[in-house]
Amino acid sequence: MALELVDEERASALLNPTRMRILDTLREPGSATTVAKQIGLTRQKVNYHLRELEKAGFLEEVEQRRSGNCIERIVRAKATHYLIHPEVLGRLASDPNAIEDRFSSTYLIALAAEAIRDVAAAQEKAAKAKKRLATFTLQTDVRFATVEDRKAFSEELANAVAKLVARYHDDETEGGRTFRFLIGAYPARRKEKER
Repeated sequence: MALELVDEERASALLNPTRMRILDTLREPGSATTVAKQIGLTRQKVNYHLRELEKAGFLEEVEQRRSGNCIERIVRAKATHYLIHPEVLGRLASDPNAIEDRFSSTYLIALAAEAIRDVAAAQEKAAKAKKRLATFTLQTDVRFATVEDRKAFSEELANAVAKLVARYHDDETEGGRTFRFLIGAYPARRKEKER
């Protein structure tokens, strides 16, 4: 589950590298003691960060266990993914509508970020309604011999998508639902053989 951050205070509580490591560790329930052992910090230091994370709403208590004269609190992260809403970043956030160059990597990043935010919000809404979220994902790698081949492929793909949209898009039928498709391409990381 994803958790969207819409205020600066919560976002800044998360953007501490130690706290990010703690949240990653707490995908499975744990205590200050178990987390301290896993990430190599003192229990006291971890305890401080746990209190701050809990205050910001990132943790939930799972149970309490008696350990000698102490009660050990077992907590876990409330989410597996965290998204910072563009409003938190103000003018630093990427707005796809403000980017003129539709072939730029900046535009692709802005669209991808928007898709992540939209899917996370829809996922949260579906979880609250105890429904499954309908999504479709397709990923593949294509190795082009030439720049011309890449351009030809992109043009054919755009034409094929345009034909499918013309065939299936329906503004009229009651109860229909709009889905957003995002197609982007970027150079894949090179494998050892390709370097």
